[in-house]
Amino acid sequence: MTFKEKVKSIVDEGLAEYPSLFLIDLNINDANKIIVILDGDAGVQLQDCINISRAIENNLDREEVDFALEVASAGVSLPLKLVRQYHKNIGRTLKIKTKSQTIEAKLLNVSEENITVEWTSREPKKIGKGKETVLHKENIDYTGILEAIVTITF
Repeated sequence: MTFKEKVKSIVDEGLAEYPSLFLIDLNINDANKIIVILDGDAGVQLQDCINISRAIENNLDREEVDFALEVASAGVSLPLKLVRQYHKNIGRTLKIKTKSQTIEAKLLNVSEENITVEWTSREPKKIGKGKETVLHKENIDYTGILEAIVTITF
């Protein structure tokens, strides 16, 4: 078993103890720096990061392989990757980039194949001069989403 496989196995075992947490990214570079990015159905607390960090530290031998370890929560600036992340953000506004458009839309619904979003835009009137506000509602397949980021509104 390679070092990377061993770390992945340890992370999976650690997360099994905390079913509300899930792995977003696991990166191990050539210098054996381990970066674990977590998310949770109810967010990630500092103690969650500490628990996963300890699970990794306690199961790796520094005498065997020297490593650096960083365990963090997925920040709001990171794009959504998993369906589980979309579920926890229903009702929030997302900035979604697809091949054909970039929109800021409210996430209404999530399924295993796509998301349903709603947004308004100002468009020219069909008859007469001026613009009118148009409400759009669209289903977007995950395969069509290049990037989706939660936007923070104050």
